[in-house]
Amino acid sequence: MTAGSPTTESHGPLGGVRVVELAGIGPGPFAAMLLADLGADVVRVDRPGGAGIGIDPARDLTNRNKRSVLVDLKAPEGPARVLDLAERADILIEGYRPGVAERLGVGPEPCLARNPRLVYGRMTGWGQDGPLAPRAGHDIGYIAVSGTLSMVGRADEPPTVPVNLLGDYAGGSLYLVAGVLAALHHARTEHGTGQVVDAAVADGAAHLATMLHGMLAAGAWQDRRGANLLDGGCPFYGAYETSDGRYMAVGALEQRFYEEFARLLGLGEAAALRDDLGRWDELREAVAARFRTRSRAEWTAVFESSDACVAPVLSMTEAPGHPHLAARGTYLEHSGITQPAPAPRFSATPGAVTRPPAVPGAHTAEVARDWALPAAARPTGADQGTESTVPDRRPR
Repeated sequence: MTAGSPTTESHGPLGGVRVVELAGIGPGPFAAMLLADLGADVVRVDRPGGAGIGIDPARDLTNRNKRSVLVDLKAPEGPARVLDLAERADILIEGYRPGVAERLGVGPEPCLARNPRLVYGRMTGWGQDGPLAPRAGHDIGYIAVSGTLSMVGRADEPPTVPVNLLGDYAGGSLYLVAGVLAALHHARTEHGTGQVVDAAVADGAAHLATMLHGMLAAGAWQDRRGANLLDGGCPFYGAYETSDGRYMAVGALEQRFYEEFARLLGLGEAAALRDDLGRWDELREAVAARFRTRSRAEWTAVFESSDACVAPVLSMTEAPGHPHLAARGTYLEHSGITQPAPAPRFSATPGAVTRPPAVPGAHTAEVARDWALPAAARPTGADQGTESTVPDRRPR
């Protein structure tokens, strides 16, 4: 820790690490949640009027395991409150457009002046520089220009929108977390210093495709959708409808797994078409025809004890009940909400869900006490009834 000692319940390998999160939407809050799940003491600085996500804060799971203070950054004393927190923190995360934090007086320069070993994590879609840096955007645009979206979907249809998991969370949140933890490791070395981590969804989404760029260069990947082993072009790597309108997922790539898949499916002579790329459409129809003969539950029973690499496609509400996930505790219930458990797992310092989603401003007095900041307990302008403008409601 930068100052003091941990006073909150410690769990996970990041126990004792203090994080300040300037409230936003999307990948920033998810990254802070991941740090909180791993034991960091995350204080979310909420702004009057909320972050604009449009759901009940008590059910916004990206704010679990956090504490919240309410600060009006447009009030005269607002920036000083954040700088006081930054002085006592190890990591600060913000997700404003480039230049907004600076205009508000809480950019890297004043924060690092107060705390030279602070890791200042910046989460945006386009990054801190470049022609598009000042422009608005959303997940779909970032994965579009990175080439990632072009790989998802059928060859004869528009690209399939992969929710916002591929861009915001895989290309954004996870890269921000990796970046700030690497920077924290550096800051804690003998001659280490704090620094700014510039995490952009567009960069992360591009980086996720590194293996595929290598395959493309080697001639093992075609630069078009639905023509490759892993993008739906392969008839034994995809999803098939069952007789009850549900789906089974097939990933029988290796020869021995394919042979078991073909046998259990009852594919017959069509199984020999595996190595004849010119007849893959014929093989795909044969596989589809077989799956349409039984329900998802029936096919699940056929494949569940095999190495055929076949699994039922479950919905979000069905997934927690899957026997394997239930046995591992992949989902848990906390504060009346079923939710994914912290991941990954640690043998000596397991993570946990110890707090429900933080309601804005609910922990101001508690944080003021634990972080030795008595001034933080006093209301800022908005809490005293003055009008406040949300700093930045734009898409990232």
